[in-house]
Amino acid sequence: MGHAGMAAAAVRYLRSVGAPTSAGAPATATGPALDPATDRAAPAPRPALRAVREDERAPLDPAAFRDVLGHFASGVTVITAPASGTDSAPAGFACQSFASLSLDPPLVTFMVARTSTTWPRIARAGVFCVNVLGADQEGLCRAFAVSGADKFAGVSHAPAPVTGSPRLAGVPAWIDCTVRAVHTGGDHLIVVGQVTALGTAPEAAGPGPLLFHRGAFGRLASCAGLRDE
Repeated sequence: MGHAGMAAAAVRYLRSVGAPTSAGAPATATGPALDPATDRAAPAPRPALRAVREDERAPLDPAAFRDVLGHFASGVTVITAPASGTDSAPAGFACQSFASLSLDPPLVTFMVARTSTTWPRIARAGVFCVNVLGADQEGLCRAFAVSGADKFAGVSHAPAPVTGSPRLAGVPAWIDCTVRAVHTGGDHLIVVGQVTALGTAPEAAGPGPLLFHRGAFGRLASCAGLRDE
């Protein structure tokens, strides 16, 4: 029995025992209460939908929050997806909120604002490619950080081997993924991707990674090896 069938069976059972089947409308002996104005079952009230409850809002100044969190340096990526459905062009946006999530199974995650106009296009495709930018690709990042422009104009790219998502030329590393799950996180969405293919371009890794720190781009003075314990 599918979800719809199980839900219908649950409603029939609740009605048979006189239990309420909608919030705020007590059941009668034969079912839910009737609206006296229409002589029909009273509709259930609309639930209040919100990403963050009012009692979860911390008394913080947003500017201070950004300033403190800005001290955490991050790498920079461009998330891309192929054209799909009614979209005639591929989609992409610059993203610094990216991280490795799991080795077994291989999962990665990125965060995107709920107000993003690019995310719905990636969601429709159901796949994406993470393009890790090098220190000399600040201009590429800025091109994908704008809204409403043709972000792929003049950008060389090839389809990633599994999903066909744009793999940008000259990036030090890329990760080809399918969307595994999407979770809400306040004013952002947390997207989990299943890694289907990945690779590096040693010739592009020489300058090191492009970094973002306290509102500005930067690069490593030297690359020291770090091991994730």
